[in-house]
Amino acid sequence: MAVELKDVELVAAELKGQFEEFQKKNDKRVEALESEKGKLTGQVDTLNGKLDELDKLKSDLEKELLELKRPGGTAVKKEVAEHKAAFSQFLRKGREDGLQELQEKALSIGVDADGGFAVPEELDRTLLQLMRDESPMRAVCNQITISTSDYKKLVNLGGAGSGWVGEADARPATDTPTLAQIVATMGEIYANPQATQTSLDDMFFDAEKWLSDEVAIEFAEQEGTAFLTGNGTNKPKGILAATLATTADSVRAFGQLQKVHSGTSGSFDADNLVELLYTLRSKYRNGAQWMLAGTTLHTIRTFKDGQGNYLWVPGLQAGQASSLLGYSVAENEDMPVVAADANSVLFGNFKRAYTIVDRTGTRVLRDPYTNKPNVGFYTTKRVGGMLTDSNAVKVLTLSA
Repeated sequence: MAVELKDVELVAAELKGQFEEFQKKNDKRVEALESEKGKLTGQVDTLNGKLDELDKLKSDLEKELLELKRPGGTAVKKEVAEHKAAFSQFLRKGREDGLQELQEKALSIGVDADGGFAVPEELDRTLLQLMRDESPMRAVCNQITISTSDYKKLVNLGGAGSGWVGEADARPATDTPTLAQIVATMGEIYANPQATQTSLDDMFFDAEKWLSDEVAIEFAEQEGTAFLTGNGTNKPKGILAATLATTADSVRAFGQLQKVHSGTSGSFDADNLVELLYTLRSKYRNGAQWMLAGTTLHTIRTFKDGQGNYLWVPGLQAGQASSLLGYSVAENEDMPVVAADANSVLFGNFKRAYTIVDRTGTRVLRDPYTNKPNVGFYTTKRVGGMLTDSNAVKVLTLSA
């Protein structure tokens, strides 16, 4: 059944009602006598869990509605269409007749030295879109596509001097701006989904969509973890793999992230979130977001400011995201959960802070021999990532 706007509005209305009930119960829990606290705590936890479900359902319905409204792509060039048709026969039957020539015409890419063929341009774009939908990091970070094996970027660290002079005074030389080069840490990610030859022979089986969906889920899970915590060995180096320091932007070394200690090991409060928000300079706050795990958000929903207002507010209109202190929240289950010394909360402008680098093309090697009667599709893609602006994101560390 197709999703309609009224479905989103109904969920938003239920979310509003559940949030109001949650507020009442939580306020009573805080004010209750000791004898009543146990009962009310259970009710608050139940309502908090319901808010988790409704908030996610609303986001999922909005995403599905947007997908239904997305206009169909324009007609692809003849070479690309021919390449896609030939690639489909390769997936289903293993036929390679003319495929190499067609992909060279369509993509200017030949068969890889290790075997396998490039995924058609249209399918490759679909794969990237699916990965973006699945991966919290792809949804919030900057993304670029390159055609070479690596990517380097020059960054201006400032340092140019200036001064005031009189009309007839000499103009001595000033300092030269400092430039730094950052390099994306690249790695090759792979998946090897299996399908039976019987299913591939079925004309109603959409082999291309099946491959895209299977690979996108596998890639998204592996990528998401690497973009956040990857150590840079055969994979991207993640945001949280950077060196953390407590020093301010003006004195901290380039490439180091600023962390704010919560003051209590394994715990934090509303004041810590406010401090983290204002540690980020104002020029970065336009477009900034929170990033944390769902269990951490579950805890934050009970936080209030000094006037008794809840810090977390649900999005009560279709298309309106839930917010924390006025900024949207990106849930990422790869984020460290609340624990002693954990870096459990990030706040920043992720598009400025981190860049995901995709190498053009996804390659597929068809293997009907290794795991009979299944046919394996060994799919690989080069992808990397790099911290581009270490001043654009801040970390809350739950330590004294």
